[in-house]
Amino acid sequence: MGKSDFLTPKAIANRIKSKGLQKLRWYCQMCQKQCRDENGFKCHCISESHQRQLLLASENPQQFMDYFSEEFRNDFLELLRRRFGTKRVHNNIVYNEYISHREHIHMNATQWETLTDFTKWLGREGLCKVDETPKGWYIQYIDRDPETIHRQLELEKKKKQDLDDEEKTAKFIEEQVRRGLEGKEQEAPTFTELSRENDEEKVTFNLSKGACSSSGATSSKSSTLGPSALKTVGSSASVKRKESAQSSAQSKEKKKKKSALDEIMEIEEEKKRTARTDYWLQPEIIVKIITKKLGEKYHKKKGIVKEVIDKYTAVVKMIDSGDKLKLDQTHLETVIPAPGKRILVLKGGYRGNEGTLESINEKTFSATIVIETGPLKGRRVEGIQYEDFSKLV
Repeated sequence: MGKSDFLTPKAIANRIKSKGLQKLRWYCQMCQKQCRDENGFKCHCISESHQRQLLLASENPQQFMDYFSEEFRNDFLELLRRRFGTKRVHNNIVYNEYISHREHIHMNATQWETLTDFTKWLGREGLCKVDETPKGWYIQYIDRDPETIHRQLELEKKKKQDLDDEEKTAKFIEEQVRRGLEGKEQEAPTFTELSRENDEEKVTFNLSKGACSSSGATSSKSSTLGPSALKTVGSSASVKRKESAQSSAQSKEKKKKKSALDEIMEIEEEKKRTARTDYWLQPEIIVKIITKKLGEKYHKKKGIVKEVIDKYTAVVKMIDSGDKLKLDQTHLETVIPAPGKRILVLKGGYRGNEGTLESINEKTFSATIVIETGPLKGRRVEGIQYEDFSKLV
């Protein structure tokens, strides 16, 4: 086995060393060649290929520097976006992770001399938020992706809708309270002075039920009562018991009448509070694929949701080809059928109820539907948003 054989220990060791990172001073950016020691770098500098690259660079050095600067900037920002997102992070941490890749663009080939200059340039160009601290420079990526901006707008729109629903519920409750108080007369309490005719008399209070409108204090005189007086007292007590029994029966009837209405109101309010969710996928609805990452074959194509996984992911069977795809709800949108077709409500207080599409309002991007299932069957709902319902199979 010769010394220069491919499987010799020395050859294997050389290949292992060449895979790792080497010293920056022995790297040639023009030729993109990493030398292992000073002698190798010196031999490379006098080689014909290196001299040829230098002649090409001397014709237009600014073009090469701009190219390397653009590559360095794009790779650095891509790593910052993917690895750290919009978190605030030290610039040296990002740079150390960037140079760990063996084939990265070196900073000495760009227009920036130091990492601090590059960080300041990112802040001036508005690509990142930068701030200087005693520990060094910190950067924060500014995400201007159209999909991210659209997602943020959707979240703000959902928050606004939730606030509108809460305001509507509060107004409805206030209206019900006002109507309930219209038929009742407010009884004003009467106040009397606590007085007694004789200083030696004892003051007694009547704390029986229904005595709130009577005088606050009654004086008890030491006098004997005859049998006629006892009869009158007994008859008046029986009359009071009858009146109290009748009033309690009437109040029970009113409570029974109110309880059914209150129960329906509580159910509807509970639905409105809990039905606004950020997930909307339901089985057996028709959806449209809006992402372009799957290619033109599936873009803007319709499918049927066969299964919902973890509330946010769906198994969609394409209507045209029959292919089954596993997609996130952010890559799908609802399908608005023609008036008269069946739909399923996906969000709001009527979530899970089937209905019929009555009309569409293109100016407000909303529709009017008629509920066909559940306890609210037959109710006509106006102003339901496009994304709150979808076509049923």
